[in-house]
Amino acid sequence: MLRPLLPPQLARLNSYPSKARPALIVGSVAIDRVATPVAQSDNILGGAASYASIAASYFAPTRLVGVIGADFPPAFLKRFRRHGVDLTGLNVEPGGRTFFWSGRYRDNFEGRDTLEVRLNVYEKFSPTLPAAYRDSAFVMLGAIQPALQLHVLDQFAGGRRPFVLADTFDLWIHTTRPELEQLLKRIDLFVINEEESLLLTRERNPILAGRHLRRMGPRTVVIKKGAHGSLLFHADGYFAMSAYPVTKLVDPTGAGDSYAGALLGYLASVNRTDFAALKKAVAYATAVSSLTVESFSVDRLSAAGRKTIDARYRELEKITRF
Repeated sequence: MLRPLLPPQLARLNSYPSKARPALIVGSVAIDRVATPVAQSDNILGGAASYASIAASYFAPTRLVGVIGADFPPAFLKRFRRHGVDLTGLNVEPGGRTFFWSGRYRDNFEGRDTLEVRLNVYEKFSPTLPAAYRDSAFVMLGAIQPALQLHVLDQFAGGRRPFVLADTFDLWIHTTRPELEQLLKRIDLFVINEEESLLLTRERNPILAGRHLRRMGPRTVVIKKGAHGSLLFHADGYFAMSAYPVTKLVDPTGAGDSYAGALLGYLASVNRTDFAALKKAVAYATAVSSLTVESFSVDRLSAAGRKTIDARYRELEKITRF
């Protein structure tokens, strides 16, 4: 029997503009253990929804839907609460164990190998939205199975339709493509990395891949190119953003999830989804994800603060202006 984890009332690190709308993040919350060419972590906070919700919390009120076991460390919960993340939708399975992932990055961070996966309570995760979350105006569907992403969207039936960002994973492209194609027809913004875009469209040219993906349904597409930045495709135009010049790479895990969370959070903060807002959102997402890679877990992302994010955003403005 799952029970919700109700957070105490704690002050947020950030104040939000009056026009900001809630951002809802649905996805995995995990315990990770990571080895990189420069260091080895202990058990750390991981999972796509963990990175995304903390990133989004810098911009807008943030709600989290996920599942954890009774073994989830209290210190990890404090990290969410410190950022004011609403944990009403984070369920605890008494006696269960939290999703666990362990991986190792190869030399020069050229690829990653999974060493161990224990799905535990995540194996039967079926996201159910609390009633209070069904007015969420902005929603991020992390890279869970497309059938579960569709299940979340079905829970908004009859109410106001939110702006929906979705991520995916190469496994779902291989194994559940029909459901993924259904999903693409129901979302507004699709965020995908370059390798996955090739797999889904068979277009090696990312410009052609972005156009192809838009024809599959979503009005807007972002293709992440890692150290080479990202590309935004929209009905009103095309935009390319360079990567932030990171000089301290510790662990790239969660960078893409932080990117997506910040992107959605910024849009929720201005309550706009036009091309101009999307371009700024991509720039803020780039700044936020650059912080994530500078430490294991969310440590650097959580400690950096909004002033540091804004400073990196301004640096990106200078880099990309001519």
